[in-house]
Amino acid sequence: MTNIHLIGGEKGGVGKSLVSRLLAQYMIDNNIPFLGFDSDRSHGALLRFYAGYASPVLIDSYESLDAIVEAAAAVPERRILVDLAAQTQERLTQWMEDSQLLEVAAELNLNIRYWHVMDAGKDSVDLLKRLLDRHGDRLKYVLVLNEIRGDDFRILDKSGEKERALALGAVIIHVKRLHEVSMIKIDAASVSFWAVANKSDADTSGLGLLERQRVKVWLKSAFAEIAKPGV
Repeated sequence: MTNIHLIGGEKGGVGKSLVSRLLAQYMIDNNIPFLGFDSDRSHGALLRFYAGYASPVLIDSYESLDAIVEAAAAVPERRILVDLAAQTQERLTQWMEDSQLLEVAAELNLNIRYWHVMDAGKDSVDLLKRLLDRHGDRLKYVLVLNEIRGDDFRILDKSGEKERALALGAVIIHVKRLHEVSMIKIDAASVSFWAVANKSDADTSGLGLLERQRVKVWLKSAFAEIAKPGV
């Protein structure tokens, strides 16, 4: 069975592309074959940081989206990673409904998992409610609580949506905050997390010894979280 991982959250700036990069690096480090699809035309993180593993996908083209399923069927042991840009959920959902993808997923030997990336704001909770209302138990969910922009998730805790997601079998993981200056240097250099953590020849970030050590600690924590739902 092929695992298709949809990395979304609909809201801009919550860290969808960061989570996609972490998933890509996790698969590389663990020798898990995967193919990435990047739907962000202007700031495609997978295409930028993991170009050898990713291809562009057009959310407003059924033919382009169909290629995701075709790629999954062609090599069943390979994971599929789809980085969804902001405000693409409606078009993705329409494609899935017109194709009845969730209804025939088992028949096509597909396991589809949606990673809902959230910050601590109410918008993320409202978008989670909309996602659960729309798909219910037809999808498998991972709620990614991204602490990059704050770690107080009381709005989610009080909303009832976390309990609802858990009742549907969702897994909740946390991505801790990496020191902002280090992240800026990594992004400015357009290098992978592995290149930074291991000080490879490809690393042009200029991180110092302790900055590099903090990246290693952060990656270890993130990978332990990613391992909880599995890929």
